[in-house]
Amino acid sequence: MAENINRGYLEEHELEAVERGAKIHETGIQKNKSSRKKYQCVANGRQALGNHVSENPRAYRIVFLILLNIVVFSYFAYATVYWIRNNSDCEFEWCDGYGMLLLLFAFTYFGIFYFCIFKRYVLKYVKRTLRPFGRSLKRLRARKRTYFLLRTAFYISVLAAAIVFLILDTINDRDRLISCLGVIVLIGLGWIFSKHPTQINWQPVLWGLILQFSFGLLTIRWTVGRIIFQCVSNKIETFMNYSIDGASFVFSNELVNVIQVFAFAALPVIFFFSFFIYILSYLGVMQWVIMRIGWVLHLIMDTTICESMNTAANVFLSMSESPLLIQSYIHKLTVSEMHAIMASGFATVSGTVLAAYISFGAQPAHLITASLMSAPAALCYSKLFYPETEESQTTVKNIVLEKSEDSSLIDAAVRGAMAGIPLVLSIVANIVAFISFVSFINAILSWLGGLIGNDSLSFELILSKLFMPLSWVMGVPWEQCEYVSTLIGLKTAVNEFVAYQKLGVYKKEGVLSARTEAIATYAICGFANPGSVGIMIGALTVIAPEKRDVIVGVAFRSFITGSAVCFLTACIAGMLINEDYYSTISSSTNSTTTVLSILSQS
Repeated sequence: MAENINRGYLEEHELEAVERGAKIHETGIQKNKSSRKKYQCVANGRQALGNHVSENPRAYRIVFLILLNIVVFSYFAYATVYWIRNNSDCEFEWCDGYGMLLLLFAFTYFGIFYFCIFKRYVLKYVKRTLRPFGRSLKRLRARKRTYFLLRTAFYISVLAAAIVFLILDTINDRDRLISCLGVIVLIGLGWIFSKHPTQINWQPVLWGLILQFSFGLLTIRWTVGRIIFQCVSNKIETFMNYSIDGASFVFSNELVNVIQVFAFAALPVIFFFSFFIYILSYLGVMQWVIMRIGWVLHLIMDTTICESMNTAANVFLSMSESPLLIQSYIHKLTVSEMHAIMASGFATVSGTVLAAYISFGAQPAHLITASLMSAPAALCYSKLFYPETEESQTTVKNIVLEKSEDSSLIDAAVRGAMAGIPLVLSIVANIVAFISFVSFINAILSWLGGLIGNDSLSFELILSKLFMPLSWVMGVPWEQCEYVSTLIGLKTAVNEFVAYQKLGVYKKEGVLSARTEAIATYAICGFANPGSVGIMIGALTVIAPEKRDVIVGVAFRSFITGSAVCFLTACIAGMLINEDYYSTISSSTNSTTTVLSILSQS
C-alpha cells in the first residue's frame, strides 16, 4: 500500500513538473515573440530611416553641413572671446595659438567659397571675360617674330632686375656674387655637354631659373616669406616629432630619448609620415596637389605634362614612388621626358627622409626650401642637358593620375605604415654598408700613404681636394671649401645620409659658418648617388620593361643632371643668404608679432 502511495505521489509531482515546464515554455515563447516584435520595430524604423536618407541625400547632407558649421563657428567665436579677454594688448603669434586658428579658419572658408561658389557660379563668367585676351595671345604667338622680340625683352628685363637687386643687396658683402659665377659655370657646362646643343628650347631653361630665383627671394630674402616658411618648417618638424611617442612605446624611452640611437630615434618617423601620405593619397588630396603644381609648371615652363607632374610629386614622394602616379604613361614617354623624370628624382629628396637629415643637425627650413627650389631647376637643367627632339604623346586632356588601390581609410593607413618598412631597412643597410666601406677604403689609403710617409691620406681627403673649385664657385669661403668639398664628394660617391652625418660632425665642431652650413645643406639635398641610380633603373624597368634600353641609356646623364641641380640650388642660396640670416630668422620666429609689424618688416 505504501508503495502505491509513493508511486501516486511521484506521478503527481511529475505531472506538476510537466505542467510547470509547459507553462515556462509558453512564457518563453511569448517573451520571444514580444522581443521579436520590439526588434522588428527597431529594424523597421532603421530601414525606414535608411530609405528616407537614400531618397533625400541632399537634404540630410545640407543638415549635416549646417550643424557642422554651427559647431565650427561656435568654437571659433568662443576662442575669439576667450583670446580677447585674456590678451588686452591684442598681440598674437601667427604661427601658434589663436593666430594659427585664425589662419586655418580663413583658409578653410576661403577654399569652401572658391570651390562651392566662385568656381561653380562665377568662374565661367571670368573665363568668358578673359577669352578675348586668350585669343589675342594666340594671335601674338602666331606672329613669331614679334612674340620672340617681346619674350626676349622680358627675359632681358628680368635679368637686369636680378643684377640690380644683387648689386644693391651685396654692397657690404661682394663675396656673395661669386655664387653668380657658379650659376654661369653650371649652365655653361650644361650647354657645352648637351645631347643636342642646337635644339635647346630656352623657355623652360630660363623660366626654371626665374622660378628658382623667385622661390629663393620669397623664402630666404623676403622677411614675411621667411617667417611664413620658417613657421611651416617648424610645424612639419613638430608633426614629425609625434612619432617619438610611438617609438618610445616600442623601443623604450631610454633608447629613443636618452641614448638617442639613430635607428630607434630618427627612422621611426618614416613609418608615421608614410602612414599619413597614404591616407592623403586615398582621400585624393595628394593627387590634387600634385596635379595643380604640375599644371602650373607645365603652363609656365612649357614642359610636357608627365614630366611636370612627376617633378611636382618628387617634392613629396620618393624617386621610386613618384613615377607610380603616371605609370600608365611611362611606356609613351620620349627619351627626353624619361631623362627629366629620372633627373628630377635625383635632384630632390622625399618628405619621408627629412627627419633623418634633421636628426643629423640639418635645418628643416633649408631642406624644404631646397626641395621646392630644385623642382623647377630639375626641369630647367633637364631640358638644357637633354633637349626634347620628339613629339610628346601625352597632353593635359588625356592624363589622369593613378588613384589609390586601398579599399578603405584604415587599409590605406595600414599599407602606409607597412610601406615604411623596406625604406627604413634600406636606409639602415645603406648607412651601415657605406660607412663601413668608407672606413675600409680609409684604412687601405692610410696604409698606402704610410709607406710613403703620409699616414693622413684618406677617402675624405681626396674628395676634399677634388671638389674644392666647385665649392668655391658656389660661394663658400676658400678656407672652408675643403669641408664642403668633402660633403659633396661623400654625397656624390656614397650617399646623402653619410654626407649629412658628416655635416652634423662639422656643425658640432663649429668649423663652418652659418652661411657655409646653409650652402652645404642645399648642395647635398638630393638623391643623386650611385645607389639611387640602381634603385631608379630597377623601379622604372619594372613599370615599363619595354623602355629598359632608354632608361639605362639616360641613367648617367640624369645622374649628372640631378647633381648639377643641387649645386645650382646651392648657388642661388649662396647669392641670397648672408651671415645675418640665422639671427634675423630666429628673432622673427621667436618674437610675438602683430599683422602690422610683420607687414612693416617686408
